[in-house]
Amino acid sequence: MFNDEVDGNIYSRYSNPNTSELIDKMCLLEGTEDGFATASGMAAVFASMGALLKSGDHILSGRAVFGSTHQLFTQVFPKWGIETTYVDADKPELWEAAITEKTKVIYIETPSNPGLDLIDLEWLGNLAKKHSLILIVDNCFATPYVQQPAKFGAHLVIHSATNYIDGQGRTIGGIILGDQDLIDEIRFFCRHTGPSLSPFNAWVLSKSLETLALRMEKHCDSALRIAEYLDYHPELESVKYPFLPSHPQFELARKQMSHGGGILTFVVNGGIERATRFLDNLSWLSISANLGDTRSIVTHPTTTTHSKLTEEERLAAGIQPGMIRLSVGLENVNDILEDIEEALRATKLAEA
Repeated sequence: MFNDEVDGNIYSRYSNPNTSELIDKMCLLEGTEDGFATASGMAAVFASMGALLKSGDHILSGRAVFGSTHQLFTQVFPKWGIETTYVDADKPELWEAAITEKTKVIYIETPSNPGLDLIDLEWLGNLAKKHSLILIVDNCFATPYVQQPAKFGAHLVIHSATNYIDGQGRTIGGIILGDQDLIDEIRFFCRHTGPSLSPFNAWVLSKSLETLALRMEKHCDSALRIAEYLDYHPELESVKYPFLPSHPQFELARKQMSHGGGILTFVVNGGIERATRFLDNLSWLSISANLGDTRSIVTHPTTTTHSKLTEEERLAAGIQPGMIRLSVGLENVNDILEDIEEALRATKLAEA
């Protein structure tokens, strides 16, 4: 086993039956050859590129990425001579021009966190193939129930299993899925750097997958209903949800996603001041930086998940000061809407 002559479990940091079961299930869901489970979603983001890149390499990424991923691209990788160029997901004409002879990886979130921007995965897969680049897709928001990036040419698909894969706010974890040759390199890297998922957390996540379809159906149905209700609401500047016709990439969402997902965003009139008062006036919706839980969660990206970005960087990524991200839970949809309405009404009365 140590000589890799036969497969087997020799050390839990390398592999164990629980993580193997989770990986096997996720590979079936995403349609990939192999995978590796990590201790967190960010461990998956880091290892998916840290294992494959070297000094002098270049990453081409969508501009709208999770705050910690942005820190990885702008603060950590540059210390090792790895540079990143951002391109807007909705401007495909700019992507090919940004590829250099040093580009090795294309990285994208679709839908993005938190702006829910999309990119045409089929087009992006063909672009990666044309230039012999590794396409990495963060599929956390969609989950394999809604979207399978490997079908469109993604070489690696990553998840923060902390979110919808667990779905109940109990544990943290991550997973990298993809082509066998790439996973072999990632497995070697992770075995000797240590970001491995614990066997118990793997067991929890594997059990969670048994309810993924049921949960995602409810998350998506409720999110669409809430988005439709809030669209054109007089107290909101805008509402964004992939399956809402007002979303600028609505047709693309219908092409590559089976549902719109469980996340929507809206911008409260009055900027950051009123957004803060709105949060303070919520009665029972949870305020947290997490998402994908059974309970509905509201997040203010400007002061939490993306607070380390400059104001200019946030605006470039579509994050307005009054933006609220809503992860729709499994509660009665009317109760969720009532709490939102009451909080908006309370802030309006306070102004008056």
